[in-house]
Formats: sequence, structure tokens, C-alpha cells
Amino acid sequence: MTVGSLPDIHHPPAALRGSAEVVVIGAGLAGLACARHLSAAGVDVLVVEAAEAVGGRVRSETVDGFRVDRGFQLLNPAYPEVVKVLDLDALDLQPFDAGVAVHRGGRVSTLRDPRRHPRAVLDALRFPLGTAKEKAAAARWVLGTTSAAALKEPDTGWAQALDAADVDGELRRSVLEPFLAGVVGEAEGTTSRRFVDLLVRTFLRGTPGLPAGGMQAVPDQMAAALPAGTVVTGVEVRHIGLAPRSLVVETAGGGVNCEAIVVATDAHAAGHLVPALRVPGSHAISTFWFGAATSPAPSSRAKLLHLDGDRTGPVVNSAVISEVAPQYLRAGAEHRALVSAQVLGADVSSAVEEQVRRQLGRVYGVNTAAWTRVAAHALPHALPVVAPPFEGPQPVDVGDGVFVAGDHRENSSLQGALVSGRRAADAVLTKAFGRNGFKRAG
Repeated sequence: MTVGSLPDIHHPPAALRGSAEVVVIGAGLAGLACARHLSAAGVDVLVVEAAEAVGGRVRSETVDGFRVDRGFQLLNPAYPEVVKVLDLDALDLQPFDAGVAVHRGGRVSTLRDPRRHPRAVLDALRFPLGTAKEKAAAARWVLGTTSAAALKEPDTGWAQALDAADVDGELRRSVLEPFLAGVVGEAEGTTSRRFVDLLVRTFLRGTPGLPAGGMQAVPDQMAAALPAGTVVTGVEVRHIGLAPRSLVVETAGGGVNCEAIVVATDAHAAGHLVPALRVPGSHAISTFWFGAATSPAPSSRAKLLHLDGDRTGPVVNSAVISEVAPQYLRAGAEHRALVSAQVLGADVSSAVEEQVRRQLGRVYGVNTAAWTRVAAHALPHALPVVAPPFEGPQPVDVGDGVFVAGDHRENSSLQGALVSGRRAADAVLTKAFGRNGFKRAG
């Protein structure tokens, strides 16, 4: 694949640092991972980020004494690249309980992973949703996701895979479908079965959690490991192109000459900067954050993800975040509980909020009228679509000294973003800096 339509830019204005060996566009996890690998190899890197802070889609903010993430995000310590790249001890990961609380027919039932909660074995057998046959089929399906042979079988959407595994009935509709919808960002079951298998496998291996300092602590930690001056925020990249003897990144503040460019934005933005790049569509997700006087969940299920088994509204999952990570309550917060609710689609209007409040009232069995809306985030490009057949990593070298990184090149996860950054860095080192004798012609 070649870039093809890069414009010629012969006289870039002097700004920023003027030049760098490699310019990485985007300071999300993929871009920061790429920059760290390149910097460790002795390459002079400049990371240019349009937003005012690093993180891309992994961002946090403080509102009215609450720490809230932009979107409902979790960090799974079972991701191999997470262990390699991040200092998990420094992040002080606050884990969820391994399980879900499901509201169905006016009753809330809990289902925990019996491997992590041995006393929950009998509770799992007595779980009121689904027949014994349905539970056995679901257990076989879950265990089947750990099989390497399954990755070689023909790929389908996850709904079709559940059909093939005879997973049906109340357990599927009230538990599996809403849970998976929240994970992959769609409820129709069109996401690749192979990819869903990989996600379920990581849930079996590790318990997701939240850094005590919010998800923002992840990109902040990665950026802090880079040499001073590597990352420039608040600068928008307008074009990338060819200068007489180098590549050039044209920004709102001027141009930067370089030997290689890594486009590490989301798929939508990458498609604008590199028109020849084939990128997937996106799933939109919105997250509402509410402040409450007290936690709406009793201690027995305070740290569980809550699902609406009746599916009476737009919410696919909810959690009392302040029970999982008390540090999300900052000094001076007027309320003592922080509740999140995730909705498919990019709509945080008052009409949707009203539906969300009614649904959360049923799920938690409380009156939500007095809850304060702390924040609401609509993310139109939250997750790249992973459609079948999922064939694994996509090319990161698009030719002419331009490379791409991002979860859309690997898979729709934090693991995918981090791995893509490493792959892009390896490709730059190989193609642009002589490990195989290649040097861009000037």
C-alpha cells in the first residue's frame, strides 16, 4: 500500500522544533507506545497532539469534586502488552469484582466467577436466570473461547456463534447479550466471533480495574517516561506531505521536517490524513456520570458491573465507580457516590438522560431524581468495528515513509493500541533507519 496522494509542501513555515527524525501524530496510547519504543532505540521523536493533554480516547477530567473518565473504560492487567509497558503497581489498580449483578423482574441476582470466588459456586448453580441446559451451553461456550483451535474455524458474528453453541434463552438475553454489547459497542452481534473469543479469554485470565488516579494516569505515566520536550499538545496537524528532501508535517503552528511519520490517531482521523488508508467504521458510545448522596448498591454487590436483564432502556451496563475506586471522589465532593451508565450511540441529550435515570432507578431500586448529572460524554468513534473475518494485525507501513498505529491496526482494545504502537516503531526502525539498509530517497 502506498500513500499516493500526499501533497507536495515545499516551504513549510518554521515552528515547533523545526525538525525531528520521526513525528508521531497523536498522543493516545498507540502514539505514546510508539514514541517510547523509538526513543528507547535512540531516535529523536516529536509527538504532536491536537488536544490539550495526552491520552486520546483514554482521558479523565475533574468535575465538581469527582474524577470521571471520558467514556466507560477499564484496564485489564491480563493484557500481555499492558504488563510490558505499564507500571501497574504505580497505577494502584482498583479491581472490580469478577462478576455481574443482573436486574430481572424486580429482583437483582449476582453471578461471580467461581474460580475467584469459591463460595460463589452454589450461587452460580442457583442463579435464577436460565435453565440448567442453558447454563451448561453457556459454560461450554465460555470454555471454548480458550481453545486455540477455535481461532482457525470460520469466523462469524458473535450472535451467530452463540446460536451455533446452542446458547439461548433467558441467560443469553439477560446476561450475555447486554454484557457483550457493552464490551464491543454494539448489540446486534455483528462483531467478529474470533475477536470476542479473545476478549472473553482475557476476562477469564484477569480482573479489570481502574487506576486510582483515573484512566488518565495510564497515558500520563507513558508520557512521563519520554524525554522532556518530546510531546507537544494543543497543536493540530492539518496535512502530511513531501518536502524536497524529507517528509513534512504541517500543523496549525507551522511545519516540521522529518524522516518518517507515524499517524497514531483514531481510524476516522487517520483516514483524513492518509486518504489511501483503508480504515474500519466506528461504534459510538456515550457515558453518563451521576453523583448520589449514597451508594445505590448494597455492599454485597457494590463492586459488580450492573446489567438490566429486562433491557428496559438504553443502558447496557452501569457501575458505582466510587465503590470500586474511592479515589474518584475528590476532596470537596458534595455527594458520596459516583455512578456511571454506558449507552450505545452518541447521544447525551436530556431525553436520553431521562430514559437512563428511569432505567437506573429500576436496576438499583432507588429514586434517581435527586442524582446530579456530573458529566456526559458522547464518543462517536469510541471503538473501531471488528467485523468478520477477523484476520489479525493490519499493515502499519503505508509507504513513502509514512506508518500508522492505533487499535484499528490490531484490535479494538487497549492491548491492541499498545501492540500497534510497538509494531509501528519496529517498522520505522527497520524501514527508515537502516536496519535493512533502507533510507528514504531525497
